[in-house]
Amino acid sequence: MDSANPSPNSPPSKKIKLNDALVNLTATEVPAPVPVAAPVASGPRPRQPGVAPIKPEYLLPNEPNSRANVVFDDDAAEQASSKDGDSKNNGKNKKRGQNKNRRLHQGRDTVSLCEFIKLAAEVATPKATPTCPYGAGCKYEHDLSVYVAAKPVDLDGVCPVFSVIGWCPSGLKCRWLGSHFDSINQKLVINDTKRAATKDISSENGRLNGQVLNDLQRKKYVFEKSDEIVKYLDKVIDFNQEKRQATKDSMAQHVEVPIYFAAEKKRLDLRGKYIVSPLTTVGNLPYRRLMRTLGANHTYGEMALSLPLIQGQKSEWALTRSHAEENNAFGVQITAGKHWQAIKATEAISDLVGGGLAEINLNCGCPIDLVYRAGAGSALMDNAGKLARIVRGMSAASGDIPITVKIRTGTKDSNPTAISLANRLINDGQTAAITLHGRSRQQRYSKSADWNYIGEVAKTVKELGQAKVEEDSRAVRPWVVGNGDCYTWEDWHNAVDNHGVDSVMVARGALIKPWIFEEIDSKQYIDKSATERLEYIKQYCNFGLEHWGSDEYGINQTRRFLCEFMSFTHRYVPIGLLEYMPPKMNDRPGNWKGRNELETLLGSNDYKDWVKISEMFLGPVGDGFDFKPKHKSNAF
Repeated sequence: MDSANPSPNSPPSKKIKLNDALVNLTATEVPAPVPVAAPVASGPRPRQPGVAPIKPEYLLPNEPNSRANVVFDDDAAEQASSKDGDSKNNGKNKKRGQNKNRRLHQGRDTVSLCEFIKLAAEVATPKATPTCPYGAGCKYEHDLSVYVAAKPVDLDGVCPVFSVIGWCPSGLKCRWLGSHFDSINQKLVINDTKRAATKDISSENGRLNGQVLNDLQRKKYVFEKSDEIVKYLDKVIDFNQEKRQATKDSMAQHVEVPIYFAAEKKRLDLRGKYIVSPLTTVGNLPYRRLMRTLGANHTYGEMALSLPLIQGQKSEWALTRSHAEENNAFGVQITAGKHWQAIKATEAISDLVGGGLAEINLNCGCPIDLVYRAGAGSALMDNAGKLARIVRGMSAASGDIPITVKIRTGTKDSNPTAISLANRLINDGQTAAITLHGRSRQQRYSKSADWNYIGEVAKTVKELGQAKVEEDSRAVRPWVVGNGDCYTWEDWHNAVDNHGVDSVMVARGALIKPWIFEEIDSKQYIDKSATERLEYIKQYCNFGLEHWGSDEYGINQTRRFLCEFMSFTHRYVPIGLLEYMPPKMNDRPGNWKGRNELETLLGSNDYKDWVKISEMFLGPVGDGFDFKPKHKSNAF
């Protein structure tokens, strides 16, 4: 019998105790978990498929723009359509797809301060104080007091960044300037002790200097390994296309490229790890830091396109950054339509980002139309030879960093190809891990992930991988990771225990319910209070200010990405409001109210309420901020 739903014949005291437990649940006081196998629904109302079973006392009449009328478009969440509107209905449903005409402009200072004066306020010793060489002829403001007076009024409290690391990188632009500015001596305050103590733990990896980006942009960056690797693979392609035997002449020009098997690289360990999937837009560095504090063992950056990386696009290289807390547990994910693009991007990443990287992942499952038509993403699953060639080249270019692959079941529902692809990758012996999303490209999110097929692939990988290891000691049995619809601790353990995967990559489940790994670890549902959930938002804001800055630009960036994050978190229906367990990610709730006003506010699907929540930690919205939700399903 479902422990959360006592029988009507149970003693009154027992029923009261259980009901109180669900309402007042805390992280340490939780009812016994309900097995996935056969939850028995008892109560006055049967559970309706696809409908979140909210207790009657928390349901409200449905109104226009209420939760009950919102369609969660998870195709749009993965940017599945390159057009404004859903690709399946040609944009007829205006509540689906993406808002393409969003303005993401930023405000500017009313008074522009001279950089030399700005620098003078930041240096610690008078001897090193710089002066403006242009003197009175400088077109920027030299009077620091005038600049400070023209700034918007400081936000209340102490600068969140200064309080953590002992100094503020945003300097005079900080919106909490008064908390770390000596107005008498016209100097920024620096806590040298705290700054020294937090130097290593507050740093970020992958910040490229302007000269490196300039070299990439001007094609002056030297790819020492890639040119030889590409030359070799080009000859292999020519040989296969012309279907001829190699002549003595071609043999003389042959370039031998060393093969780096997975066993010869840094060892990657994904067994039982709590893994956060690469997530478009919302999988940024502050979000990953939050997930690390909430139990995640392994994280991935957002998918980066290889060609813009090679061309030195700053926005693309931002996707390869990681925090010190992610060292040796972070993977950069790339995709490419041509082998030379993937190889050069891999060499640049391993050389410039290197150190703390655990792996470089090749995305062979992205369903985005624009990516697919370029022969990248899920298009690689239709060309096993090309995919294997790219992995081989990446492995040769990555040094000691392991290469991993993420795939789907196939491009079409009727033709799953993951098993044959896994076979090819295992035979080559250069893939350290294979992650399988249990849906085809055609399917997108229209059906549940096929975990039975994931189990078949896992069995194949383990059997073929073991045989490969016995045949060649340089090879390893690739880790096999499942992906798709993991929303509860029961989903995760069912996948590992019954479908044979080494671990599960969690995507939407970790966005909607960031504490999911805490539940997985404890094997029980945790009814987080609204106050606890608000604390996570505060933590995210602080991480965002550290990453993007505590000036007006940084606050706007943090606010914008917080709102994108809340386009998922608002979908969470608290456990204490449910009649039946387990909760299901794809169940849609009616219009409901929380147990208090804050809980109701956190569940609002109105993005204006998300902005209101952001003001609790980032101050009032200024004139320079304008936000429209990325996905139309959240707007009205």
